[in-house]
Amino acid sequence: MTDRNWDALALQIANARDITAGTKVSITVTDVAAMPPARALVAEVFRRGGNAQVLAVDEEFDRLAIAFANDDVLATPGPLEIAAMQWSDVHVAFRAMVPPVAGDFDEARLAVQRSAKGVVSTARWQETRWTIVRVPTPEWATLIGVPFETLLGEFIAGCVDDWETRGAQWSALCARLNETTSVRIQDADTDLVLETAGRLWVPFAGEANLPDGEIATAPLDDGVDGFITFPGPFFFGGATIEDLRLDFAGGLLTNVQATAGQTLVERIIQAPGAKRIGELGIGTHPAVQTMTGDLFIDEKVLGSVHIALGRAYPECGGVNESSVHWDIVKDLRTPTGRLTADDIVLIDGGVPTDVLTGKN
Repeated sequence: MTDRNWDALALQIANARDITAGTKVSITVTDVAAMPPARALVAEVFRRGGNAQVLAVDEEFDRLAIAFANDDVLATPGPLEIAAMQWSDVHVAFRAMVPPVAGDFDEARLAVQRSAKGVVSTARWQETRWTIVRVPTPEWATLIGVPFETLLGEFIAGCVDDWETRGAQWSALCARLNETTSVRIQDADTDLVLETAGRLWVPFAGEANLPDGEIATAPLDDGVDGFITFPGPFFFGGATIEDLRLDFAGGLLTNVQATAGQTLVERIIQAPGAKRIGELGIGTHPAVQTMTGDLFIDEKVLGSVHIALGRAYPECGGVNESSVHWDIVKDLRTPTGRLTADDIVLIDGGVPTDVLTGKN
């Protein structure tokens, strides 16, 4: 990656988050691999007359806390991170894609730690104009067997884009979906209906999440029924979850099954509000095509759909509150993958329709 690419990314963030003279910007960095884009943003903030402050929140520190911290410390939201959210106008997190470390996790302690991190996330969401950047690494490319150039190219395409045009296209799709009452996700292993009447669909186009490209809403709290399966492995907090199936009735999660990570999932959903779906999202970026096992990127893949257990977006009309907001992504690019909103077909036989791609 060249400095020119990082400079373009920094410009995108600074413009999207209206960083000007006097703007206070807190920045977190999770690994040395994320330092080049963070450095470019720091320079851009100072260039504009703002004040940038940087915290290191390396994921290795999280693993050390799980291994050695006492229960009270593990359950305490990071005080410096909370203070940063309270101080800053804008928060930007550069999160490097670091492969999970081999070995056993104490899943109960990981769940406690993730709950504490959820409090920081809520503070970020409530107190700041925020952006999260998921930075690809050669190590992650090796982990999933994809050339790093492919991963990097999709990342840049999903970060630095003509967001005005993309946003207009996705806003038009959202306006159409606002008139529908329910969404149905189907596949050979899935049949889930989510009621959405009266809720708003919103586009995400280059502001809060990078790479970006999705539309989302908040299903009715009591309007989710059926089951959804996420085959294969994906990663959460450094732990592996595999072949996850979730069953819902009357909006509540009633059963969890997984061939790996089931105890972790059962712990996570004990948080208040975490047994309801706070978000239903649809990936819309045509340049983001590789399923990486990283939820933050995979939810942008055109042909994917995702749900988030826990906190709902109030801008969609959602009211569910939780310290948890856990996105889980399903790839519907299969021969039996289908996504419909009332009688509008968005994905059919694994292929995004012209309605979803903006050609109709």
